[in-house]
Amino acid sequence: MLVFEFKAYGNKSQFTAVDEAIRTAQFVRNSCLRYWTENKKIDKYDLNKYCAVLASEFPFADALNSQARQASAERAWSAISRFYENCKKGISGKKGYPQFQKNCRSVEYKSTGWKLATDRKSIKFTDKKGIGKLKLKGTRDLHFYSCSQIKRVRLVKRASGVYVQFCIDVDRCKCGCLMDRDFNAARNILSRGLGTVGHTGTFALNASNALGDESSTIEERNPASASHVIDQRIPVRSRRGVSKQH
Repeated sequence: MLVFEFKAYGNKSQFTAVDEAIRTAQFVRNSCLRYWTENKKIDKYDLNKYCAVLASEFPFADALNSQARQASAERAWSAISRFYENCKKGISGKKGYPQFQKNCRSVEYKSTGWKLATDRKSIKFTDKKGIGKLKLKGTRDLHFYSCSQIKRVRLVKRASGVYVQFCIDVDRCKCGCLMDRDFNAARNILSRGLGTVGHTGTFALNASNALGDESSTIEERNPASASHVIDQRIPVRSRRGVSKQH
């Protein structure tokens, strides 16, 4: 999972709406934690169902996207399950009993509640919180990834402003080929290159590799059709200074 971060730009009313969404996410998370303390024999699915109860009782909770409410409930369950695991392992000292949040700084959306622009330079939040369209500025290029690969979108508030994080799933390869090189290393090199300001917008499909070799891929349907290694003729100097071709 890759996480790309962009600085968000908007007006004052939009950032006020972001603050409201973050406070609502904190409310849902703490409410689910309170529900667990009063009913110990519940699981994460019960917390997800409880989000609908909160939305029906509180209009400001209903204004937040339903999957964003579920993501906040999942945060509460993550703290609860970690506490259970520590108890099972018999860790000495404090077991990490779940605590109520007092200063939440982010809200997380899943696959709904947002829409990325076709030029990948802005994002619009479509729930009832009124955040609207925010401009994005960063060094990453989202054109390499489809919207279906973006599994989570986070709004994070810091002292320097509001940021948008995209959690991108790149574990599944659908190109139908097997790579004979270290794919993860190549992906990290590409990510570093695109992170340089001067390389923003570079297309990886047109870039050659570090050694200048042709791509060596094997189609999964026909392993015998491996790409051939090109016989490169390298000029070699002889002792008398005359170059020869090998």
